[in-house]
Amino acid sequence: MDIKRTKEEIKNTIEAYLLKDAYGNYEIPAIRQRPVFLLGSPGIGKTQIMEQISRECGIGLVAYTITHHTRQSAIGLPFISEKRYQSGEFAVTEYTMSEIVASIYEKMEQTGLSEGILFLDEINCVSETLAPAMLQFLQCKSFGNHKIPAGWIIVAAGNPPEYNRSVREFDVVTMDRVKKIEVEADFQVWKEYAYSQGVHGAVISYLNTRKQNFYQMETTVDGRNFATPRGWEDLSNLIRVYEKLHKTVDRQVVVQYIQYPKIAKDFANYLELYYKYRTDYQIEEILKGNLDEILLKKVAHASFDERLSVLGLLISRVNESLKASVQTERYMEHLLSCLTEYKERSREAQSDVDGQQLLSQTLQICSAEYADKKKAELLSPETERQYRRVLETLEQFLQILKLENICQNEAAFERVKELFEQQNETFERQRQEAGELLEHVFDFLEGAFGSSQELAMFLTELNSNAYDVSFLQEYECERYYFYNKELLFDEKRKNLLARMS
Repeated sequence: MDIKRTKEEIKNTIEAYLLKDAYGNYEIPAIRQRPVFLLGSPGIGKTQIMEQISRECGIGLVAYTITHHTRQSAIGLPFISEKRYQSGEFAVTEYTMSEIVASIYEKMEQTGLSEGILFLDEINCVSETLAPAMLQFLQCKSFGNHKIPAGWIIVAAGNPPEYNRSVREFDVVTMDRVKKIEVEADFQVWKEYAYSQGVHGAVISYLNTRKQNFYQMETTVDGRNFATPRGWEDLSNLIRVYEKLHKTVDRQVVVQYIQYPKIAKDFANYLELYYKYRTDYQIEEILKGNLDEILLKKVAHASFDERLSVLGLLISRVNESLKASVQTERYMEHLLSCLTEYKERSREAQSDVDGQQLLSQTLQICSAEYADKKKAELLSPETERQYRRVLETLEQFLQILKLENICQNEAAFERVKELFEQQNETFERQRQEAGELLEHVFDFLEGAFGSSQELAMFLTELNSNAYDVSFLQEYECERYYFYNKELLFDEKRKNLLARMS
């Protein structure tokens, strides 16, 4: 199962486990809610999806790598208590609350969320002393004497034995009490995630041409060589920062993340050419609509890898522009919803009410909403940036009212309306510029390649990016719809005929 389907399956499981009947009891009793056990090779995103799932489901998340724990921290420390049984008193060993269980209650108090996910990574790599406790945990949902609170779903993850020498295989009794999901690496699924996270264009375009290097694991006499999705994403983050610092990412840097020397060398060479083509083919001029006939002929007769590198450069810039436009649109929608509430309060208020005070109330309400969601850890990085941008804009509007000494309710509202319209005009210009950039890329691709596989690949990449699709739902690009219908349909037809033959 790929990581996208795995995420969907875990969300479905959470929805099923948290469903209650008319009396407030869980439809599936807690004792019958099998822990989800994710089994898959390292670095494919098992841990990454848990934060996304908790945010999207609106529940808490407590995550531990269990190999960092001892028996005492997982079960609790023993202490002697006196208990009376029948006619005698006896000294009995009890345990303090497990650090893990205690952290769940702390999370509930911090966030106000009574339901959530307890995620334990590397659960099949625990020490010999901790192994029995882990088996008890999976079978009984408890650490020592302390049970996991109701409403908290257990998700555990582990690696197959071939990837970790310390792996312990669970017995049938344990495996018959978990919901096992085997997770596999899938480049096409990861690419959708990569576009949403802004993974560097060089990484995506390289892997588009060398999909076999997306995930590799090899054991040699010198040790283990590997390339993982986690490694590619972390390398991408470093490349972006190095670009800002005007530093070079060479083979010695790449191999620190892609610990497969052959692949690291290949990508380092590709990255060097990637930067070279950006200058040689005057990518920024293409995006402005300035086409050079000599360059069109040059790229048309270039090697396949060179053409794909140029295409990757163009796709990367298109993605950046369209993503920025979509994010601004979402920010504008959020800002509009806040100002709509301000408008309603303004209409209901008396004419002598201070307009600055009404806008200040709007700012306070939005700020409180942001603080509550941040405290509950329900904000994605993008949503958090959106909130901060909206709050900053509302603060600017309020400062303008103060500077211009506009206090009367109706006058304040009209001024805020003008300020919002100015913001909207800026957004419309940004969307128009993004659309023009897209049209210029179509001009270049038509001039260089015509209705070729390069154009089909460009459309495929647009359709793989959620931001691009969102933009194209609003912006009418006739050539996108024309080629999308003609080229991609033809591509599907060819693939179908190939399979039939």
